[in-house]
Amino acid sequence: MTTINVRVEEKVKQQASELFEELGLDMSTALNLFLRQAISYGGIPFEIRKPNKITLDAIEEGRRLAQDKNAVGYSNINDFKAALGV
Repeated sequence: MTTINVRVEEKVKQQASELFEELGLDMSTALNLFLRQAISYGGIPFEIRKPNKITLDAIEEGRRLAQDKNAVGYSNINDFKAALGV
């Protein structure tokens, strides 16, 4: 066995620890699972990619709307559905 030191944001570590505990794992076991999956998969065992133009445009629109004091907002789903005519 060997030791690996990893720097992680405290909040990320806490959230991951809570998730792994719910799954019956500790951090060391979870990281070992990740490493073994990466080896088995021959790479990162999940997709990593840059967002496409549609996603980037949607993110930018969301940021603009969040700053727009005149943007219409809804406090519940029923008001939102009514505005859509659903």
